[in-house]
Order: sequence, then structure tokens, then C-alpha cells
Amino acid sequence: MTLSDFLGALKDNPYFGAGFGLVGVGTALALARKGAQIGMVFFRRHYMITLEVPSRDKSYHWLLSWITKHAKHTQHLSVETSYMQHESGRVRTQFDFHPSPGNHIIWYGRTWIRVERTREKQMVDLHTGTPWESVTFTAFGRNRQIFFNILQEARELALKQEEGRTVMYTAMGAEWRPFGFPRRRRPLSSVVLENGVAERIVEDVKEFISNPKWYTDRGIPYRRGYLLYGPPGCGKSSFITALAGELGYSICLMSLSDRSLSDDRLNHLLSVAPQQSIILLEDVDAAFVSRDLLPTENPMAYQGMGRLTFSGLLNALDGVASSEARIVFMTTNFIERLDPALIRPGRVDLKQYVGYCTHYQLTHMFQRFFPLESAAEGERFAAHSLAAHTELSAAQVQGHFMLYKMDPAGAIDNVAKISK
Repeated sequence: MTLSDFLGALKDNPYFGAGFGLVGVGTALALARKGAQIGMVFFRRHYMITLEVPSRDKSYHWLLSWITKHAKHTQHLSVETSYMQHESGRVRTQFDFHPSPGNHIIWYGRTWIRVERTREKQMVDLHTGTPWESVTFTAFGRNRQIFFNILQEARELALKQEEGRTVMYTAMGAEWRPFGFPRRRRPLSSVVLENGVAERIVEDVKEFISNPKWYTDRGIPYRRGYLLYGPPGCGKSSFITALAGELGYSICLMSLSDRSLSDDRLNHLLSVAPQQSIILLEDVDAAFVSRDLLPTENPMAYQGMGRLTFSGLLNALDGVASSEARIVFMTTNFIERLDPALIRPGRVDLKQYVGYCTHYQLTHMFQRFFPLESAAEGERFAAHSLAAHTELSAAQVQGHFMLYKMDPAGAIDNVAKISK
């Protein structure tokens, strides 16, 4: 039998014909699936646009709020519980709902957008313990402007939520993160310093902010350092908070006593601080003291409490790697404990003593707490207070006023009872 006769016999066999038909259908389906996959990849690559935002990006939380606003009909939610403490001390629980991990569809800009929120269960943020997340936007077309519009709207929504408030940041690892909820801006007039002191500092800061070109033209580093020193409770930190509200700036709180703080981390944090923010280093004497103050009795005092070195702090403030366009405020209760190298011109450009209450401060504090009383009553309160006490801090006076909220006469008559 020849080969052609054998193939003809197989073709005439009904079982072989059925098998040949099944193989042909399976092959066709496989090719169809493969073609559909290739077509989908081609369509996504040329007719769809995707934006991925990781949780470590600053715009991530802005976009979560934006998604919450636009995905009103989604039934898959996750909750973030937080506690807000009012100035009165009362704590209120707040629940924020966000679309849960998964896929969500949003109608925006005359097009459908698929929003996919994914969570990496195997990777967590070592500082907060929360899993790494990302959110991916997918839309039809090739125009990137739709994503620019979304980011801009998310930013404006976040700014609107923070309008009239001061955002506090704290150092978490190698980045700055918001600390609690934005606080209501404190009026500058609520902090009463000695006559002309607040005006002098505010004028200096505003002049610095408004003249970057002056520094650039003269080759001078565009940064400014301030030191407020004086007894505790006299209004140093309160004034800085009010100043940030006056300027519309945020505050970046940093503790030099943090044992995990190193030279490299400090330098990095100062260089990546949020725009339009004041970096606040409180109680710098607690971390480093002068080299002349009994180094043999307490050798660790000058070396620092953690891995941060004194030379590392000096280089971060004004070294060759220090950042530009930066405002740093330092506070201390004991300026005599600070090394002269730390507060020399260039690192600290303006030093201001904030001390115990004077006659001027006591008068104006009384008038602020009791606005319906005459100026003469404020003068009388100041005279009685200074006669009974040689040293009074603003915190002591404010605590005294809190005991006589509705009794200005009692506040005057009982000045001798102001607690230490």
C-alpha cells in the first residue's frame, strides 16, 4: 500500500474524521483566546492610559479623599478611626470612610474611570506597621490631562480641608508625616509678648520670605535661623505656633533627643521638609550643651543622647549639603548651656529673649481675657501682680484667668494666689 492510499483510508475512516474535527475546533478556540489576549494588550497599550500612585507618595491621601467624594455609590468601604483632641481637652472620635481595596468605577470628565486600590500583604511600613498600598487609575484615551485634573482637584480639596488650620508634621523614618489633625490657626494677638518683640520677629520672617532674589544675587544661602530663649511657660512655642498661622505655614516638629536620629537622617529630613513650613527644634539644650560645662562630670551631655553628633547638627544647619529656602526656629530654657558654635551668626540670625511677664504684658493679657473691662482695670491687675510676685510666666497668668473666667474683679483681688 502506498502512502497516498494509506492517507485516503484514514480520511474515509469516520472515527478519524470526528477526531480531526475536534482537534480543529480546539485549535481554533485556543487561537481565538490568544488573539483576544493580544488584542486586549494592544488596546490597553494604545487606547487606554493608566496612573499608579503608591502610598508613600504625598498625593496618596489626597486621592483617597477625592475617591471618597466621587465614589459615593460604592458599597465596599474601609474605615480609619482617629481621635481629635480639642483645646479644652475633650476628645472626640472621628470615623473616615474610604473605598476598600478592590475595583471601583467612577464617572468623571465624561468618561468612566476604573480605580483599583491594592494592598501588599507581604510588605509593611516598618514605622507605622501598615501594609504598603497603591491606587491605580485607568481611563480610555491617551490624554494625560485627565489625571492632571484629578490630582489638581485632590490637592485643592485637601487644601480646602486645611484652610484656616495649621498642619503639624513629625519625623517618621526618612519622611515627614502629618501629626494628628490640622489645628485651628491660633491668632497672633493671642500670644502677648513684650512690646515690639512679636512685631520684630514677624517683620523679619516676612522680609526673608519675600526676598529670595536678594539672597540669590549676593550668593548668600537662602535660609534663616531663629532662637527664642527664656524661662519655661513664657510663650516661646505658643508664639511660633501663632506665627505659623499668621504666615499660613505648617510646623515640622523634631526632637534632637530621639535616639534613632543620626547625622544622615537629620540632614535628609531638613532637605525634604514640606514647602512653606517652619522647622521647630524645641529644647535644644536637652540634646547638646556647651563644651565648657563640666565635660568631665557628664561626658555624654555634649556628645548627645543618640547617634546624632554635634558636628552633624552644625553641618545640617549650615553645611555645604544643607538645603535652601528654610526657616528654623530653636527654643531653649537655658541659653548659657548652648555651645557658641550652635548659635553663631549664620546658624542663628536672630536671638530673642522671651521672659517673665512685664507690666505691659500683664495689662494686655487682662484686657484680652476680659475685653469688657476698662484699661484702668488692666493697669490695676498688672500693678497688683508685680507687687505680689517678682516672676510670673504667661502660663501662670493664663491658668489664673481660667479660675476667674467670669469674675475679673476676683482675678485682681486674688493675684497673690497665683500658683507657682
